[in-house]
Amino acid sequence: MSKNKENIQESMRLDKWLWCARFYKTRSLASSAIKEGKIKIDGSKVKPARLVQIGDQMEIRRKPYQYEINVLNLAKSRSSASDAALLFHESQESVKKREILISQLKLASATREHSGSRPDKQQRRKIIRFTRGSG
Repeated sequence: MSKNKENIQESMRLDKWLWCARFYKTRSLASSAIKEGKIKIDGSKVKPARLVQIGDQMEIRRKPYQYEINVLNLAKSRSSASDAALLFHESQESVKKREILISQLKLASATREHSGSRPDKQQRRKIIRFTRGSG
């Protein structure tokens, strides 16, 4: 029986690990992402029941970001975000790519025109007259 406990500590299901590491809010979301091929371990597609071990290299695609991580630890259950950050290490290249993408997305949203606010009562009346064709 002690052998089984050792095996549990050496590996755990991929969907549960992604949930514990806080990449997904629920195990079912993690499982569906794995089925869609958004998670790769050592460059190959995997199934949700695949056992994760310390030292595995993962590619995680979550729109619009992509993470390249190394598994450092396994967790018994989901805990705080600071504890979850200790479960993996993200490569420097991945961090740089994501920071560049974040700055590009901020720049794109800053250049977009925003309407400002909702129409006031007078503007709504004009819109209603225009759409109904009267007036």
